[in-house]
Amino acid sequence: MISLTVTALVFGVVFLAELPDKTALAGLVLGTRYRASYVFAGVAAAFLVHVVLAVAAGSVLTLLPQQLVHAITGVLFLGGAAVLLMKKDDEDEEVRKPQDQSFWKVAGAGFMLILVAEFGDLTQIMTANLAARYDDPLSVGLGAVLALWAVAGLGIVGGKALMKRVPLGLITKIAAVLMLGLGVWSLWEAIAG
Repeated sequence: MISLTVTALVFGVVFLAELPDKTALAGLVLGTRYRASYVFAGVAAAFLVHVVLAVAAGSVLTLLPQQLVHAITGVLFLGGAAVLLMKKDDEDEEVRKPQDQSFWKVAGAGFMLILVAEFGDLTQIMTANLAARYDDPLSVGLGAVLALWAVAGLGIVGGKALMKRVPLGLITKIAAVLMLGLGVWSLWEAIAG
């Protein structure tokens, strides 16, 4: 059974953490050069692969004693908050243009870009942590993939307008505060038992 509460929480945390990420900016660049639906298909498939891997890794953590899982996820959330707070805002990378505009070339370029760029990324680690924390892989996976797809869609279709209205630094700070709160909460549960 899917928990709407867990799905919504995961969606919010992953969405805010992914918005200021370089892959959102790469999606914006690809979306301005190529057909948006082709770009989204490739990017969405790559994010789905990453979420499945992250949820599987997080589910393995649930086999450990609960206090240890809370301690591990708490430390990782605090580390993620530190990474976000120390992150430099200028991560604009140039994306190579495929030779043609066919679906497979454009979707393939989007897929490969995200697949490579997101391995070990903060949101993938966060998704694994959330899967371990809530022991609800379906709800965590659904929330994470919907958040990543939403950010990709915003980046591809309307990223320029969003970035002009909402400062990237503010989004990053909100995501860091949420992760800090989750980290402290997890550590408190580990200590309180």
